[in-house]
Amino acid sequence: MSIARFFVGLDLGQAHDPSALAVLERKELTGEWDAVMYAYRKMAAMQLRYLERIPLGTPYPEVVERVREVTRSGELSKQCYLMVDATGTGRPVVDLLRQADLDCCMLPAVITSGHTESYSDGYYHVPKRDLIVGLQILMQRGGLQIASKMAFGRALVEEMTAMRVTQTARGHEQFGAWREGEHDDLVLAVALALWGAKKVCPRGVSGDDGVWRWEGELAGGGSRTKTER
Repeated sequence: MSIARFFVGLDLGQAHDPSALAVLERKELTGEWDAVMYAYRKMAAMQLRYLERIPLGTPYPEVVERVREVTRSGELSKQCYLMVDATGTGRPVVDLLRQADLDCCMLPAVITSGHTESYSDGYYHVPKRDLIVGLQILMQRGGLQIASKMAFGRALVEEMTAMRVTQTARGHEQFGAWREGEHDDLVLAVALALWGAKKVCPRGVSGDDGVWRWEGELAGGGSRTKTER
């Protein structure tokens, strides 16, 4: 038995940067048997299902239509959350997305150089450091499954490798590619999707004790089904 949710990250490009879309699937699966709890432990798996770099110069209304196609397709329909970069020119695009009948819950995020996350007037204000470091830790631990032949999968790893942190005169940390002309759109799209997964599922796995319990007969050949606790 498993519970799956899909998280779509949208990084909005500017004049010299493309926009990017990422689809992350978070699935709760059956883990090891816990003899003390007499139940199977739950485990959460993260799988990057899709990556897309939208061509540079694509008008925002076309970007919105592409997002609509993705969020209303297949398994994602009525089962996904959209995390969108609302920094700078992103707010008008958020308005377009709200009017686009996406059939999903949307969490707009203004990416900041600060240290503390906050929420006001319908927007989350999220430090870029939290986004990047959260993705770095997950990848370093092998917690993000990426298909070997996924389009832009290699580019994502290269972007993450090229990320550097610098400090401004005011003491703020800045994360970005260390060579001029390199992009971080794929990294931010995936990082936004991961941030959304953590917002929606803050406890890791659902249930008070994080296990799948058996209903019905536990022995003797009776019918058995697993139920969430």
